[in-house]
Amino acid sequence: MSSPQQLVPGQPPDVPAALERIDPCSVETWRGLYRQIGAPWHWHDRDAWEHHAIASHLARQDVQIFRVIAEFGAEWTDPTGFLELERHMDGSVEIAYIGLDQRVLGRRLGAWLVSEAVRTAFAWGATRVWLHTCTLDAPAALPNYLARGFCVTRAETYSDTNPSS
Repeated sequence: MSSPQQLVPGQPPDVPAALERIDPCSVETWRGLYRQIGAPWHWHDRDAWEHHAIASHLARQDVQIFRVIAEFGAEWTDPTGFLELERHMDGSVEIAYIGLDQRVLGRRLGAWLVSEAVRTAFAWGATRVWLHTCTLDAPAALPNYLARGFCVTRAETYSDTNPSS
């Protein structure tokens, strides 16, 4: 998206929800969110990052980390989701990671979270907001991104040559 006007907000979630910035974000907090939210979707690209590499990444002014909290009855479930935004030198902001805990799927939090991510990125001064996904993502992810106003700009196919897969 190159303009906040391209955002097509989804319906509000079924439960009260809030996006909360974690600043500063510790490596332990980041790793916990990354595992909790990403493990079901096979997020493993940063598993090999050493502690100091993640700490250095999180300390950059061009990285913002958020957690989603949502109210279920009288209880707040914390965290319910995870968002990482990364600003690039061209002024664009990448939604580097976005996801919800599988226990809260089906509450319209996905549409709300993507909308909040886009709003937050443009409020941060983004000239363009972008993300990528893959076939390992939640089945509703790509339809949600398209419904929010994102468009496909490139598709790639990879083959897994690992015989143990």
